[in-house]
Amino acid sequence: MPGPALPQLLRPRALRPGDLIVIASLSGPLQAVYEPDLDQAVAVLERMGFRVRRAPLLEAGRHHWWSAGTPTEIAAEFNALLRDPEVRAIVAHDGGQTALGYLDLIDVDAIVADPKPILGYSDVSLLHLVLYARTGLVGFHADMATPGLGGAWQRAPAARQAELEKLYVTLLTGTEAIGALPVTPSWECWRAGRAEGPLIGGVLNRIMRAQATRYALPLDWFDGAVLFWEEMGGYASWVWSDLQVLRHCGILDRIAGMVVGVPHAIDGLGAPDQSPTLPEIVLDVLGNRDIPVLGNVEFGHAGPNLPMPVGIRVAVDAGQRTLSLLEPAVRPHPTTASSR
Repeated sequence: MPGPALPQLLRPRALRPGDLIVIASLSGPLQAVYEPDLDQAVAVLERMGFRVRRAPLLEAGRHHWWSAGTPTEIAAEFNALLRDPEVRAIVAHDGGQTALGYLDLIDVDAIVADPKPILGYSDVSLLHLVLYARTGLVGFHADMATPGLGGAWQRAPAARQAELEKLYVTLLTGTEAIGALPVTPSWECWRAGRAEGPLIGGVLNRIMRAQATRYALPLDWFDGAVLFWEEMGGYASWVWSDLQVLRHCGILDRIAGMVVGVPHAIDGLGAPDQSPTLPEIVLDVLGNRDIPVLGNVEFGHAGPNLPMPVGIRVAVDAGQRTLSLLEPAVRPHPTTASSR
């Protein structure tokens, strides 16, 4: 029997100058030492032309165990932002370990009624996958506020900051396809080839965990997809094992291409005479699956993030080291065009 059809993409409304962006604790708490980084993130968003507000749970020192609050508290605040028509985008303050606790508490009807860009990576990539599965929402796997806009961006050269700022503004406000993302010398061809398809992915271990919930993406949705993933922490053997899980569940047999982010703080990766490199791990698990693999692309925990909009059709050419967004991530404002 035929599987479920691919979802109709639910694109958020394009942002306009002066729109309100709220920075929220969708997972981890704010530590007082990072207040200056958060202030820098606010300044970056304001320089992009937006108004910025902090959500109530984003208060230094406030926490519940490893989280900004209980799952019920975080979900309540998240839902209030989703329902508030003044709020036009939500940027995660940081990642963490909480999203799994409130996946069943999210007001998906509010998302369908008024889809908004939700920006973040790490634990937030779990939200992108689940909300894409439940509503078709385009998720913005992009830099978070405190470690990203206020941290890694501030350590990048001025030219790179300006390039990323222009890219993010275009992504959030433009209704035309961006095309090729800016390439740097770090990009590597791990297996040559070209593919086009919907972009699906996130942190490797979050992809695996999302697929273990009742909100898993149907396997059919991976048919012809370009899988992107990154990982931080743990061991090289964990990466190999998690990729094996994707192989066993059938995802690797369905995708048309793969894009791998810069690894961060993975013990034993490429240790002399002891452990394989990341390309060796990837190609070992892929075996004879002849798909293009573009590696070491700047998204994830290692530094400033190129945006990877979940669900958008992309083209990857590993041999030429290019990755292009073939569709816009946002829709025109309803006052100037149709609402979908």
